[in-house]
Amino acid sequence: MQSPWKILTVAPLFLLLSLQSSASPAYDDSSRPRDSNGHTCVGCVLVVSVIEQLAQVHNSTVQASMERLCSYLPEKLFLKTTCYLVIDKFGSDIIKLLSADMNADVVCHTLEFCKQNTGQPLCHLYPLPKETWKFTLEKARQIVKKSPVPKYSRSGSDICSLPLLAKICQKIKLAIEQSVPFKDVDSDKYSVFPTLRGYHWRGRDCNDSDQSVYPGRRPDNWDVHQDSNCNGIWGIDPKDGIPYEKKFCEGSQPRGIILLGDSAGAHFHISPEWITASQMSLNSFINLPTALTDELDWPQLSGVTGFLDSTVGIKEKSIYLRLWKRNHCNHRDYQNISRNGASSRNLKKFIESLSRNKMLDYPAIVIYAMIGNDVCNGKSDPVPAMTTPEKLYSNVMQTLKHLNSHLPDGSHVILYGLPDGTFLWDNLHNRYHPLGRLNKDVTYAHLYSFLNCLQVSPCHGWMSSNKTLRTLTSERAEQLSNTLKKIATSEKFTNFDLFYMDFAFHEIIQEWHKRGGQPWQLIEPVDGFHPNEIVSGRRCSSSGPKSWERRIHSTPRLNRCLETKAGTEPLRSMHPWGAQGGRGLGKLMPQTLWGLLRHRPKGVSLSSIFAKCLSLNEEHICMTVQLCMLLGSVTLPLFLK
Repeated sequence: MQSPWKILTVAPLFLLLSLQSSASPAYDDSSRPRDSNGHTCVGCVLVVSVIEQLAQVHNSTVQASMERLCSYLPEKLFLKTTCYLVIDKFGSDIIKLLSADMNADVVCHTLEFCKQNTGQPLCHLYPLPKETWKFTLEKARQIVKKSPVPKYSRSGSDICSLPLLAKICQKIKLAIEQSVPFKDVDSDKYSVFPTLRGYHWRGRDCNDSDQSVYPGRRPDNWDVHQDSNCNGIWGIDPKDGIPYEKKFCEGSQPRGIILLGDSAGAHFHISPEWITASQMSLNSFINLPTALTDELDWPQLSGVTGFLDSTVGIKEKSIYLRLWKRNHCNHRDYQNISRNGASSRNLKKFIESLSRNKMLDYPAIVIYAMIGNDVCNGKSDPVPAMTTPEKLYSNVMQTLKHLNSHLPDGSHVILYGLPDGTFLWDNLHNRYHPLGRLNKDVTYAHLYSFLNCLQVSPCHGWMSSNKTLRTLTSERAEQLSNTLKKIATSEKFTNFDLFYMDFAFHEIIQEWHKRGGQPWQLIEPVDGFHPNEIVSGRRCSSSGPKSWERRIHSTPRLNRCLETKAGTEPLRSMHPWGAQGGRGLGKLMPQTLWGLLRHRPKGVSLSSIFAKCLSLNEEHICMTVQLCMLLGSVTLPLFLK
């Protein structure tokens, strides 16, 4: 699990040239000199494979397939422009090599995106050529020998080297490294911007010009004059003169939810259609800019802090949504402090991004879920680099002491154990990877071997054909889980209670079987490593104190306010209690979209309507539909009056 998103900053369609050096912070604790070349090699092989398969699927030339690929990419983030620049730079040689029946491995070694260092094994994804590798590579080099020289200077391909973009790239890189919002005017660690560590990761700021206003704080004077905690409740009830915040939230024990996690907690996900030629269309990459600016993570869909419904068929609500449903005063009080490649070792580098004031804020439920990187790495011999139980104890105690100095009294901390990752190989190794489904030539076992050879595997220990290594990795994971359990039962802190929970993936598999699913469906496609839901909101939320179950008996007026405010949009210009919330939207909507919303036919999902409004570039409509997706179709009449 070491920085898996780095692979796809070089893979999603020519981003290997523009983003790998600027937007890919090194999260590992030790330097690995082969990392850069390894990720570049993976990116090249994936892109060339897609080009070759597009030509096959559409029975077209390689030139046409490259142009088709570029046409699918959005204009945002210079994706389309970068694609055409890459075609101009490398296209002629790619055409020559693929036309000569060279596979993606040979192409990328010929163009020197992949290199076989002296004394190192030959890393390849596809079966080796029938002729010897040395002969095939020399033949390929002769094919491109007549190309203009010098042609390949990848050092100048970094888009962030451009003077106009250098400063903003540096600021973006710093925001990612520190895990704080890129756009945060008042520096309170909350933002009105969704990505780049914005409100996809933590509750949306409702006043970005006031540092004292942010989600999760105790209300200032019961929020008589303004919404100081961004939960959408403020003002005074004219009937009795009681502040609404006091009337509906006093005694309800509001709590925020905070996740300290890795790529699984951040909901790292690579959409299969990005690299599956038979599925590619103009709509395939509509979410790519958002994904890239969220580090190829989808925290808005995560099992802990997600505020949108999952798109992978698992209908369990996130823990945040369950807390919100039980107590609407918890609105927007979530923080996903997760990073790809995070572990107990490097958590101290970004835990400072956590926002909680022990004197001013509500208590919080903190989930510590470093479920893999303490045993996972990409080294050729991964065992010596695994965290020892003694070192884990020291690291976790340091984290808990930091939490104790920041969390308000009455908080709860839950330590999650590590899973037994042998289910990865057992359930996936003989299945075809999306790159191999067209020609039945690449399984997950082939992909794992390729990544291991390049030393860029998310987890060599579990993603390996070596059963002994898989067993050793699981044994170390069990030792670390026992260490976490020991800490939870023996250590005491003044500001929070400490709990431990097993990562009971086998129980989740059994439950999934009962629903008619297969185990491999619980693991993200493409990388074949990340569980779809790291933490089941059902299990965690129902195991806590009964006070967490307390719900507010709100009036219809407050219900309307909270339902109107339940999305991520601020709606600051509306009446504070949403009396006018959502009215008159029909006049703003295109008739086709309006008809779909008002009289949605059976089988037409809200997500498809949301995709439609995105294609129309109607952001104010999208927010309404997105909100309806979050709340359920029962709220549609509320918005469509």
